[in-house]
Amino acid sequence: MKKGKVIILVAPSGGGKTTLARRLFKDFEELKFSVSATTRPPRKGEVHGKHYYFLSDADFDQKIKDGEFLEWEEFYGGKKYGTLRSEVDKKLKSGYFVVLDIEVKGAVNIKDIYGDESLSLFIQPPSVDVLKQRLLDRGTEDDETLALRLERAKKELTYADQFDRVIINDDLDTAYSQVKEAVIKFMNQN
Repeated sequence: MKKGKVIILVAPSGGGKTTLARRLFKDFEELKFSVSATTRPPRKGEVHGKHYYFLSDADFDQKIKDGEFLEWEEFYGGKKYGTLRSEVDKKLKSGYFVVLDIEVKGAVNIKDIYGDESLSLFIQPPSVDVLKQRLLDRGTEDDETLALRLERAKKELTYADQFDRVIINDDLDTAYSQVKEAVIKFMNQN
């Protein structure tokens, strides 16, 4: 069986990467989602192993020590998030294209690891004001977390040029069309 490749969707929190990823999964059966690990508690409706692997701080730290993460980061009130190497490798060996829906710094690390065997798409909001409104509309942020996410987003936007393609998510259908086109082209490369 042919080995798979990695597709990285990158955006500041609230940029639309998860929404775009969900649409990709509806259109492509050869795509599989890489479930990230986190130390934050589950939100209402989230399921361990489906949305995230919810780990204790001690378990997460042990996995860091054991080199089990391709990338990890601590932010938003000390909560940690990371991509488990075993999660990605298992799907790649089965010939799937693995979709990573991750933040900017982790995406840079993943791109360095997989190089030409990865496609990195930076999903950019049209402005920080639009991003703020999207985060407010989500209803999951308190004032402190919102301020942290917006400050972080401003820094993350400076990384856009480090990715294979920047797609401005002003109109979801237009952005999805561009993402889908890039993914099809990547999947058809040898």
